Amino acid sequence: MGVQNKVSLPVIKRLPKYYRYLTNLSADGKEKISSSELAHMMGTTASQVRQDFNCFGGFGQQGIGYKVDVLRAEIGKLLFGDGERLPTILIGAGHLGSAVSSFISRDTNGYRLIGVFDINPDLFGKEMSGVPILPLHTLSDFCAQHHPEVAVLCVPRQSAIDLAGDLVSYGIHGVWNFSHYDLSVEYPELTVENVHLGDSLMSLGYRLRNKE
Repeated sequence: MGVQNKVSLPVIKRLPKYYRYLTNLSADGKEKISSSELAHMMGTTASQVRQDFNCFGGFGQQGIGYKVDVLRAEIGKLLFGDGERLPTILIGAGHLGSAVSSFISRDTNGYRLIGVFDINPDLFGKEMSGVPILPLHTLSDFCAQHHPEVAVLCVPRQSAIDLAGDLVSYGIHGVWNFSHYDLSVEYPELTVENVHLGDSLMSLGYRLRNKE
């Protein structure tokens, strides 16, 4: 990974937003953009944009700006690597799992859903986003055979606590975690992205109630 290992988490978390805006700009036919224009869209400063890009060696020339398609491609390389999609399993085939599976199955996200697991026997043999739903007790054998790198947890907090050690032992390296249990506290070797939908909703409520 080289230089990326030295990049701060806030910068990394801004990369997808850059990529999303550049994708929209490209679709609109815009060929070039300045750091000031991009900063305005991002809600930040031109200096911050340049500092972010300098973490990766810089992508443009000062005073000339950036070619939209080139910048988008360079950021895409950072986000998606060489294009090899990460083999991914999803645990929890309820309503949330169904919505999340549809999202991660899109080719543009860099993931390849290869297995879905649940404890509800009524779901076994059915499919979610084209992938069969399997009994959770088969997870060990599945991981040994297919070597997934990422687990998506759409299960209650206690279930995530119960599963965490097994996931580590099965060779899982990354977790997209909707369970409200932060696995990275107990398992620092995991790369974890925690998603707290409730936190986001409460933040919206605070901002609405405290508008000046």
